[in-house]
Amino acid sequence: MASSLNSVLGKLEIVSTSDHASVVSMSLFVALLCACIVIGHLLEESRWMNESIVALLIGLCTGFVILLSSRWKSSRILVFSEDLFFIYLLPPIIFNAGFQVKKKQFFRNFITIVMFGAVGTLISWAVISLGVKQIFGKMDIGFQDVGDYFAIGAIFSATDSVCTLQVLNQDETPLLYSLVFGEGVVNDATSVVLFNAIESFDVTNVNPTIALHFMGNFFHLFFTSTMLGVLTGLLSAYIIKKLYIGRHSTDREVALMMLMAYLSYMIAELFYLSGILTVFFCGIVMSHYTWHNVTESSRITTKHAFATLSFVAEIFIFLYVGMDALDIEKWKLMSDRPGTSVAVSSILLGLILVGRAAFVFPLSFLSNLSKKTQNEKIGFKQQVTIWWAGLMRGAVSMALAYNKFTSSGHTHLQGHAVMITSTITVVLFSTVVFGLLTKPLVRLLLPKQSGSTLSSEPGTPKSPFTMPLLEGGEDRHTNEDVGGDKIPRPSSLRLLLTTPTHTVHRLWRKFDDTFMRPVFGGRGFVPQVPSSPPEQQFVN
Repeated sequence: MASSLNSVLGKLEIVSTSDHASVVSMSLFVALLCACIVIGHLLEESRWMNESIVALLIGLCTGFVILLSSRWKSSRILVFSEDLFFIYLLPPIIFNAGFQVKKKQFFRNFITIVMFGAVGTLISWAVISLGVKQIFGKMDIGFQDVGDYFAIGAIFSATDSVCTLQVLNQDETPLLYSLVFGEGVVNDATSVVLFNAIESFDVTNVNPTIALHFMGNFFHLFFTSTMLGVLTGLLSAYIIKKLYIGRHSTDREVALMMLMAYLSYMIAELFYLSGILTVFFCGIVMSHYTWHNVTESSRITTKHAFATLSFVAEIFIFLYVGMDALDIEKWKLMSDRPGTSVAVSSILLGLILVGRAAFVFPLSFLSNLSKKTQNEKIGFKQQVTIWWAGLMRGAVSMALAYNKFTSSGHTHLQGHAVMITSTITVVLFSTVVFGLLTKPLVRLLLPKQSGSTLSSEPGTPKSPFTMPLLEGGEDRHTNEDVGGDKIPRPSSLRLLLTTPTHTVHRLWRKFDDTFMRPVFGGRGFVPQVPSSPPEQQFVN
């Protein structure tokens, strides 16, 4: 009896010690997050460094201190979990990107954005995949499966354009800002869809039938995920418009918006679709319809809440990456081949540069063929800026690499350790070095200039962070495309590429005003309830 009691007490002590260690780890991590925000704010004036770079550097320093205190045993206070990233951290980041996107600019340049974000990502994936297959196959890294090479191409096709967006001014360069921002979001979604498609297919024996099946599965995921996000956003708009929950409780309508946004992501993952695409388009639809159906106080609350959740999630990811860069477990597997990781990282950086250039300049040329005026065309300096903006790699690349080459955050095979350490090196180098060079490069290529003809819409409610959440003038009827000038009649290829864009936009406006807004709400169709003073005040 006494022995069994001692056994139970021993187990309770172990559990208590484990819980206390978790509390200590989380306390330290939260303190580091606070430090990242404070230091990032102090460095905001110079804008040489953003919170991502600060979080990486603080993570590196903290990891080194922990490594010393543990006598070179571990640099971790948390163990990376793919579920933590894909289920809890990624959804608020992607949803906020869709929720705050400037829809008029986004859809005005939609064809070009899709060309860069989807077609360009596929080109970059092909270049990187073929490159690593040819080069890594001769280096005896530890794996020969062609699926691994294709997965590496998808991992390093995912970009992170945060540094460039913080330097660009959307009022001075609205076209460039819209392209960089839009491409970044579509690129992340395309990379994850591509990665999932590769993981679900046996690509060891590629033939035309398998290739067609693969592409069909890719486009099926893309379309189905998009439609699920749109339908979930419309459902939230309809429920809030019909019930008008805000007249009794603004807390409920805010909670409903948040939960339905998260539900769209989880349903997509449940049916093996792309949660990124789903939650992104859910954010766009919610900002177009649902956001206008809630009370004024709820609009302010959701705007700041979504931006804050996204902001903290991004810092959390980069802080962890910085700390995990010094994980001794991975580097021990590389102790007998220290030069291999450096060589692999250098090759990957070179392929990223080439893969990026392989589509930015040719697709820019094609895009310029459809433009009417010089101001609408993407100049060579702007093309260089777009190329540079996509050279940095960040959280999505890290998460995909961990998903492919680790098990519960641990690496046991040397080949997998090479890829994890190389991915960390590429993310650190590109984010810190390229990020620090972004401001002087952009200022050199794009000196301060006055607003262009494609300036952003007036009346924008400002976000506390770098980008406005929603533009106020996006829903106005507008048949003019540039400054109210009549569009000159284009010819040949320009007519082919330009006319459908304006026609689709005009038809969508009529359809939206006639059918969609009366049912789902939006600007101009918000119900006015006398018992809701905040809403009446907003309408008046």
